[in-house]
Amino acid sequence: MVAGVTKLAGRGAGSTALARYCYSVWLRHLVIAAHNGYSTSPGTVAELGPGSSLGIGLAALLSGANRYLAFDVVAHAKTEQNLAVFEELVDLFVRRAPIPDAQELPEILPRLDDYAFPHSILPDARLVVALAPERIEHIRASLRDPSAADSMVQYRAPWSSATVLERESVDLILSQAVLEHIDDLPDAYRTMHAWLRPGGYISHQVDFRCHNTARTWNGHLAYGDLVWKLMRGKRPYLINRHPFSEHLQFMAQVGFVSPQTRKFEMPSEVRRDQLARRFRGLPDSDLVTGCALIQAQRM
Repeated sequence: MVAGVTKLAGRGAGSTALARYCYSVWLRHLVIAAHNGYSTSPGTVAELGPGSSLGIGLAALLSGANRYLAFDVVAHAKTEQNLAVFEELVDLFVRRAPIPDAQELPEILPRLDDYAFPHSILPDARLVVALAPERIEHIRASLRDPSAADSMVQYRAPWSSATVLERESVDLILSQAVLEHIDDLPDAYRTMHAWLRPGGYISHQVDFRCHNTARTWNGHLAYGDLVWKLMRGKRPYLINRHPFSEHLQFMAQVGFVSPQTRKFEMPSEVRRDQLARRFRGLPDSDLVTGCALIQAQRM
C-alpha cells in the first residue's frame, strides 16, 4: 500500500491549475529524459499526485502518449477546470511555445540550459498526428467521461493499493514535488517497479526542503523522532524526511538501474552537530541537496 500520495505545498510558484506551469513541468521532464537517453515517446504515462488538475498528463497526451493514468489520495481535479487547462495546452503546443523559464516560473526545478521548444524531440510530423482534430476531441471526451471504455484518461482518487493497475503496463511514471510526502517510500518504489514495463522509467522531481516546518530550509533534520511525531499530530501526511541518498538506496533495492540525477544544491543551514541522531551519518551531499530530479530505468 502506498500512503500519502497527494499534492501539498512544495510546488513552488506553480499550480497544476495553470496550463503554462503544466506545460513547463512536462517538457522539462521530457527534455531531460532525452538527454539521459530514455524514450521520449512513452505510450502509457502514470502520474502520482497530479493535484488541482490533470494538466501535466494532458501535456503528455498532446505530445503523443496514448494513455494517461493519474493517482491521488484526495480528489482535487475537476472536469471543467481540466477542460479549461486542456484548451490552453492545445494552444501552447499548436504554437510550439517556448518552455516557460526561470524568470516566469522561478521555483520550478530542474532548470534547463535551453527553454526553446524542443523541436528535435517533438518534430512537426509527430505533432501533426498528436494534435489532429479527431484526437483532440477524443481527449476532451475522455476528460468528460473517464469511465468510458475508450477513455485515454483514468483518474483514481482516492487510491491506496498497487493492484489498481496491472503489472508491467506503464512506460513512464512521473511526479513533481510528491515523493517527499509518501510515508512508505520503499513500498512506493516497489509499486512503481512492478507497474513499469521492462525498459520503462521513472522521472521524479523531489523537494527535500522543510515545507515550512522549520525556520531554515533543512532545519527539519534537527528534530528528533518524538518531536517530529508531535509536530505531525493526527495529520494524515506531512513530509517523510528521506534524504536524497535514501531515494537512491530504495531504488537500487527494488531493481532500478543507472539513476540519472540533476540536483539543486543550497548551502546547509544546519551544522552536523545540530542534526537529530538519525541524520548525523548523512553524507555531506545530502545536507546541501534542496531538490533533485531523479530518473531511473527498469530493466
